[in-house]
Amino acid sequence: MHVVAQYLRNCLLCFSAYSLSINPLARAKASITDLAKQLGISVSTVSRALSDHPSISDPTKKKVWKLAKELHYQPNHMAAGLRKGRSNLLGVMVPHIDGHFFTLVVKGIETVASKAGFNIMICQSNEDVAHERKNIESLLSAQVEGILVSLARNTLDFKHFEKVQKQEIPLVFFDRVLDGLDVNAVVIDDRAGGYQATKHLIAQGCRRIAHFSGPQHLNIYKNRRQGYIDALLEHDLPVEDELLFICDMTLEDGVTGVQRMLALPNRPDAIFSASDFSIVGAMQELKRHHLRVPQDIALAGFSNETFTSLTEPMLTSVDQRCEQMGQSAVRLLLEILRESSPDFSPRRVVLQPDLLVRDSSIVRKK
Repeated sequence: MHVVAQYLRNCLLCFSAYSLSINPLARAKASITDLAKQLGISVSTVSRALSDHPSISDPTKKKVWKLAKELHYQPNHMAAGLRKGRSNLLGVMVPHIDGHFFTLVVKGIETVASKAGFNIMICQSNEDVAHERKNIESLLSAQVEGILVSLARNTLDFKHFEKVQKQEIPLVFFDRVLDGLDVNAVVIDDRAGGYQATKHLIAQGCRRIAHFSGPQHLNIYKNRRQGYIDALLEHDLPVEDELLFICDMTLEDGVTGVQRMLALPNRPDAIFSASDFSIVGAMQELKRHHLRVPQDIALAGFSNETFTSLTEPMLTSVDQRCEQMGQSAVRLLLEILRESSPDFSPRRVVLQPDLLVRDSSIVRKK
């Protein structure tokens, strides 16, 4: 699992994005002032020569370009854009880049943003609201033209985003949104996904289905849990508190959740988790107890992480249309930028999930 996560981190480095840190090599690069001093001409003359301005003679242009090439001069397009009142920069904040979900969302964001002439600045909150607040300040300092956010797990209020709204910078949330907020957002129909996964387990003959869920103030976990409940009630199955495990959705939580379930007098015959990370932890713990998946306990997760097709057996999971979510989030933000009206009503784009059935949940009846 560590290898998979490391591979995905490396993949993210391939995205075209500005870094929040300064490349130490950049300090050695020549500035337009350096060119002017060495040539004994004004900064404005160098600037016009680099822009191929007709008021500058060809010999002067050739001298400027020759020196610029020798000193590896690179024009600062961001600074130029800011002088024109544009940064052509969008801020993107994700909780983490472990796994492929947020990696592919960012890929979708970058694809559409690049075609529209924007670069992206990526921040991680590392599931920490304090870090999330600092990142917002950094993005505002960078004068981004819009911000796309998926909330940290422990974010409980909206206060640090009010500054973004006061500055009239377009703000779009994706995947994770605080429950009850009327904001621009792109989400998956999490309730439908939870319903599909649970209904599938019921169709396999499972009747005592446990659910591992995350913090209930976040829309994704609350809605996936509701979908689970919907499916149980539709099939006249009881909703039992002892089969619900609220956690942080980590691999370790999956281990702990299985330990709790196996300690019950009547253990579950299936587990639906709102995260693939916790369900793979559950699988590991079941194997440690010499229980078979799916014959003894069937498993289904959520997110269709890359590793779900690498486990044995392969894990059933709900696909969240990651790239489409990122693309839709940027399109919504660009729409807000074009409209630029204070009366812009918050809009919510809802994508449909797709249940991918694999061996971990197919109970072969004799």
